[in-house]
Amino acid sequence: MTNPSPAEPQTKPAAPPVVVKKYANRRLYNTESSTYITLDNLADMVRDGRDFVVYDAKTGEDITRSVLTQIIVEEENKGRNLLPTGFLRQLIGFYGDSMQTLVPRYLEQALESFAQQQEQMRDAVQKTMGTFFPFDMEEVGRQNRAMMERAMSLFTPFRPEHGGPTPPAAATSRDTEIEGLHAEIADLRRQLAEVRHEAHKK
Repeated sequence: MTNPSPAEPQTKPAAPPVVVKKYANRRLYNTESSTYITLDNLADMVRDGRDFVVYDAKTGEDITRSVLTQIIVEEENKGRNLLPTGFLRQLIGFYGDSMQTLVPRYLEQALESFAQQQEQMRDAVQKTMGTFFPFDMEEVGRQNRAMMERAMSLFTPFRPEHGGPTPPAAATSRDTEIEGLHAEIADLRRQLAEVRHEAHKK
């Protein structure tokens, strides 16, 4: 007689997105809590992992993207400079370019990989050393941001300036940059592997 298999844990369904309406006076209304909120409140919801959608109260248009962009501008204006000037210039340069359709997905994947790598390293370090961090996490973050900037710049050689072909020197430089990025990624992976190894020894 076979034993019944243990009941699988029930996965809690994700909460539906909070519906926010934006009125002509720029006020934001949270329909879930029936209260007016601010961009700071929406930023806190993002950090808490709570999804939301924003609609224009008059037209019903989904304006979530523009509101998220406003949140970024507000955060940058507070001096929390997350986006380097060089990165912003490169990003602006892709608007209207033939490579534009490739950039959003590339950035999304790069940020997902960055967030996953940071979380894995934090978990491994905390398991090994408690609250003591053997690595400078801010420095690792800076390395990751710099690496992503350089990765973004690799798109540029594919766009011939003034209608001319990419010169061989630029192609060689691009290959060198790619090799450098591979080396940096390998170094970060090595650091993470070392931390995981220490965690398993505990």
